[in-house]
Amino acid sequence: MSRRNDDETSFGFRTVRAGEKAGLVRGVFDSVASNYDVMNDLMSGGVHRIWKSVLLDRLAPQPGQTLIDVAGGTGDVARGFLKRANGRARADAAPRARALICDINFEMLRAGRTGDDAFGADQIARICGDAEGLPVDDNAGDAYTIAFGIRNVTNMDAALKEAHRVLRPGGRFACLEFSHPITEGLQKIYDAYSFNVIPWLGERVAGDRESYQYLVESIRRFPAQDAFAARIRAAGFSRVKYENLTGGVAALHMGWKI
Repeated sequence: MSRRNDDETSFGFRTVRAGEKAGLVRGVFDSVASNYDVMNDLMSGGVHRIWKSVLLDRLAPQPGQTLIDVAGGTGDVARGFLKRANGRARADAAPRARALICDINFEMLRAGRTGDDAFGADQIARICGDAEGLPVDDNAGDAYTIAFGIRNVTNMDAALKEAHRVLRPGGRFACLEFSHPITEGLQKIYDAYSFNVIPWLGERVAGDRESYQYLVESIRRFPAQDAFAARIRAAGFSRVKYENLTGGVAALHMGWKI
């Protein structure tokens, strides 16, 4: 097996120069932004909503907290965080929670903007930025989330270190990502569905088979659960653990900045 150079990375099953990946990923999400939420519902049968609800259950959002939601795109995780946190606050009591949605892709940010109308400008904000170099101060957030985004960054370890940097001591890291099914039988079923149905849906619904082919391939290139947990620890997080969802089709990784 040939060894990949340090200045190379994966883009699906292709090997590309590291400097090219961000532009290629941007092209994918420029293409899928307008159909992103609809396709998520179709591809997962709506199960992605349950996975995100589990993420929010584990975070247990509180009034006054600040969330940094990276690769937050259309904003469903951030809005769910605010609804839960601010639903616990009396109008005359604790300060409102706030969310900063950061995404490298402007089209994804724009696609989700209309959903923010229920929240004031003091509660939710959007900013275009790279997960590997966030335009956010040190120790700014009580929670950091990234849902189905970490596998698209060029340097995953740099993004994890940035997550650690922007969290306050005592802050929580939560990463929801497609992962590796825990049984061989489920893996075979998942492979057959992913490589045949998902690109077909992309072509029929979004008019873009290639982007969804990339998304399937990028899932297969993502590290296994234990390997990814080790990388989270290497970025400085403590009490790192993961929870398999739907038999490992997705996994929720969590850690603390101590």
